[in-house]
Amino acid sequence: MSTEDDIPFNRNFPLAPGVVDEVVPGVRRILCNNPSPFTFTGTVSYIVGRGNVAIIDPGPDDEAHAKALLDAVRGETVTHILVTHTHRDHSPNAARLAAATGAKVRASRPAYASETRTTESGGDWDFRPDVILKDGEIIRGDGWTLEAISTPGHTANHMAFAWPERKLMFIGDHVMGWSTSIVAPPDGSMVDYMASLEKLTHRDEQLYFSGHGPEIPDAVRFVKFLIRHRKAREVSILHRLAKGEADIPTIVRASYIGIDPRLMGAAGYSVLAHLEDLVARGVVATDGDPVIGGTYRLGAPLT
Repeated sequence: MSTEDDIPFNRNFPLAPGVVDEVVPGVRRILCNNPSPFTFTGTVSYIVGRGNVAIIDPGPDDEAHAKALLDAVRGETVTHILVTHTHRDHSPNAARLAAATGAKVRASRPAYASETRTTESGGDWDFRPDVILKDGEIIRGDGWTLEAISTPGHTANHMAFAWPERKLMFIGDHVMGWSTSIVAPPDGSMVDYMASLEKLTHRDEQLYFSGHGPEIPDAVRFVKFLIRHRKAREVSILHRLAKGEADIPTIVRASYIGIDPRLMGAAGYSVLAHLEDLVARGVVATDGDPVIGGTYRLGAPLT
């Protein structure tokens, strides 16, 4: 069900791998050639500024992509390497670029092997940032200022980078214009994800650049659309459970009509993330802790 306020997903992203695209003044982007059902056309890396620049999300362990990034900044100085989160399609190339440029790598924190599932690209367990960033920390460069914005949910260590003066944000995988983001426990948390979305609605940035796919204009309105979308997913899960006890594959088939079969496992983990929240609230019941192989039933009535 949609309303006139709904914003459609945008799958129009013709950028070719390796091409340097200055999408707005001071922001260049380069697409890595790693397309998949999870990464869309591939991971998008960003270069912020001119002369002395920051690189955001260097991408997977891909020598060709690293070369494209380094070629794009030839004659310039890379002063910062920033990583939004430690999935293997975003962070591994940071080590290669740091070795080539001498820039320090900054991120929220490393990934922990115990957190990470393999429904997407998996965790980059070897990643170790040189500098740990805190929420609200300011990163200054030549002609640009970025603010670190903690946005856990997609991963526990997810961080976005806002350019407040330009009212734009590098949002990583927390918000994507082409699809919803996967929230896969134990690294992902639906409670954290929804709180991070709500946090964004109170900010002024209206243009998002995400880790996959096209830029997102009218970004706060889009975030509100995503909040409604997730709440509707919760209603769909409860609607299925009202018919009787069910396991997660059964709930996925009822709630994700027409889903790409390759994404069934990922959808199951996103359902698990919803169920974790619903069980914690007492709305849904299960035997023991919520797990991917569990069965679920309605608990106490919604209040």
